[in-house]
This record gives sequence, structure tokens and C-alpha cells, in this order.
Amino acid sequence: MKRKLLIKNQNITVDIKKSKKAKRMRIAVYCDGSVVAVYPENVLFSRILSVIENKISWIKEKIDFFNLKQNIAVFKGTKREYIKNKDISLELVKNRVEYFNQFYKFHYNKISIKNQKTRWGSCSKKGNLNFNYKIIFLPKELQDYLIVHELCHLKEFNHSKKFWDLVKLQIPNLNQVSKMLRKHIR
Repeated sequence: MKRKLLIKNQNITVDIKKSKKAKRMRIAVYCDGSVVAVYPENVLFSRILSVIENKISWIKEKIDFFNLKQNIAVFKGTKREYIKNKDISLELVKNRVEYFNQFYKFHYNKISIKNQKTRWGSCSKKGNLNFNYKIIFLPKELQDYLIVHELCHLKEFNHSKKFWDLVKLQIPNLNQVSKMLRKHIR
């Protein structure tokens, strides 16, 4: 259900979605300015509206941030962009996974390229590595970090100290790179 809200004299449309899988409420503002609120089945709709109203300043701040980024190339993730860049992304990712896996020697099943709004990568319990096709638009240092991050999940399927220690073996400047990624995708 889409709901129009007046935020600081600006109409904002929030797409409000109920989810059987959601464990808690989540609000996301995407680079195209769209706002989505996802909530679990057991939460009252009036509570959802209350949470959204309490987050109005944050929502407005994020929308303003993305509006400022309009001069920078923003990839909206259209099907056309995805099809055009999928094979290039797959080649890049396969080459870098092979390169880093010469060191780690982990077993993985397949590598897939996806068109996702909120994720750069993931690793399944079956050993499948998935990456967002937009990885090709990132600086090489961030590409390598994302690839090593998912590769290390093959050994440590969590974000424990052991996991981060594995990542640091190939990304020694991990703290700087993760800060860079946060700044790059804000």
C-alpha cells in the first residue's frame, strides 16, 4: 500500500509492505528517492505510521542526500543496465574470486550476478556466491573487499572475530576500506 506523507512541505510517498518473513520493521530510502517500509504481520498499522512519522527527519535527510548525488552517476538497476553489464560483472568477479581463492583454497559451488537494490553480495549455505552487477562501477579496492568478504563467508558463515581475521589476511586495511564503502554508498 502506498501512502503519501507531507514531510517538511514536501509530499513523500512511502510504500508500506507487510511481510511474513520480517522479524522487525525496516525503513529504506533508495537512491531513486523511493521509500519503502516493511513490517511483520503482528504489528499494528497505527504503530507503523507512528514509526514512520518518528523517522521523518531521517527520511528527508536521505532523500536530500540522494538528490544532491544526482550529478553523480546513479545506477538505478534497470533491467536494461543489468542485462548490458551482467556478463562483464561475472567475468570480473570470477577472475577476482579465482585470484583470492589461490590463497584461501575454499570450496564454492557457483557464482551468480544479480540485480539487487540493497545488497552488494551474499554467500549461501550451499556455497553459492552472489554479487550485485553494480560491483563493476566501484573502485577496484572496494570490489576486492566485497569479493573477499563473501569468499570468507564460505569458512565463517557469520561476522565473528574469526571471520574478520580471515578477511584481514587479504584486505589488511579493512577498516579504511569499509569506511570508504560506507561513504561511497551512502
